[in-house]
Amino acid sequence: MMTNRSRIFIILLLLQPGMLTTLYAAPKPQQLRIAYLTQQQKAPAALSNLDAFTPDKGEPGAELAITDNNTTGKFTDQTFILDKFVVPLDGDTVKVYNSKIAEKYAFVLLNLPAEQLLAIADLKTSQAHLFLDIASSDDVLRNEQCRANILHLQPSRAMRADALAQFMLKKRWVKWFLVVGETPGDILYAAAIKRAAKRFGMQLVAEKRWTHTYDARKTEQADVPVFTQGEEYDVLVAADEQGLFGEYLGYRTWSPRPVIGTQGLIATAWHKTHEQWGAIQMQNRFKEKNARWMDEQDYSAYLAVRAIGEAATRTRSNELTAIKTYLLSEQFALQGYKGNSLSFRPWDGQLRQPILLAADRSLVAVAPIEGFLHPKTELDTLGYDQPETKCQGGLH
Repeated sequence: MMTNRSRIFIILLLLQPGMLTTLYAAPKPQQLRIAYLTQQQKAPAALSNLDAFTPDKGEPGAELAITDNNTTGKFTDQTFILDKFVVPLDGDTVKVYNSKIAEKYAFVLLNLPAEQLLAIADLKTSQAHLFLDIASSDDVLRNEQCRANILHLQPSRAMRADALAQFMLKKRWVKWFLVVGETPGDILYAAAIKRAAKRFGMQLVAEKRWTHTYDARKTEQADVPVFTQGEEYDVLVAADEQGLFGEYLGYRTWSPRPVIGTQGLIATAWHKTHEQWGAIQMQNRFKEKNARWMDEQDYSAYLAVRAIGEAATRTRSNELTAIKTYLLSEQFALQGYKGNSLSFRPWDGQLRQPILLAADRSLVAVAPIEGFLHPKTELDTLGYDQPETKCQGGLH
């Protein structure tokens, strides 16, 4: 016998045929939009980079991470969208940010120099945003010039220098001859090297500024042997971030010594020779899609987007406060294909991560080197630890 309730339900269905569909429609996936802001770069001089100029460094890594986020998102009803904004070479990044990003996005990847990074982060409209810096290694951004709304994905210069120092100490190659270029980046890198040398008990037996002509092809045979003559050292440390002379130091020194630093044995977040811990699958996926090797900025952009995705998945939220809190918590752990789980230091926003020590065609070691201990995590033996930080207030 039909009840009154059944009759009412049938009548409603007859009057509104679409009601049942509406009542039982699946909820829309939770959406999280991420902005990617960069500026076109001028190709460097021919001598400053022996590799082909790559104008889109970073972007393919972010796109690959969006794909991975959305693979997970199918199971959590979350959708991730990446919107890219490329400012022309003579354009104004702050203007583009204000007009196209400020009111629409809570999460922004910035592939910009330090000055532009701070200019955007300090805007009044930026205080309710989270910026993920995928380009800068400046230690000052993790110390005196830190900002509560910036997380740093690239290893700092201090982390790179400490990784080299740990390996050199293990090899007992403790006498260093430092060669410094004339660019601001070279001077900052040299400062990180000197800090690491003091921290790990190295002997800086000589420091010289490279002031010779940068047409090293003409001067290498004469200048380098004379330049390095008369000093007793274990390794020659190059501080030449633009590659203006460092590549020409190897095999031309007066004494037979290895070159480390910005050339020779380098400390890097990612390298084409890295294959352990599932990295080979990542390398192949990236290369198949982009017809080139993944580099540091691609890797940093990948980690930035994956970090947001991991936090959004764990919190089941697309809100800034929930995601940022989780990113800076002890529960956050990001897989980065380098053995250890990655996490952010809450006192300066730096991503903890192992550093690869690599030659051109060989992965030599991964830092932190075995034997360097820390009460919390060995990853904090690289770079500025919490008692050393000059970042006031942290990121909470």
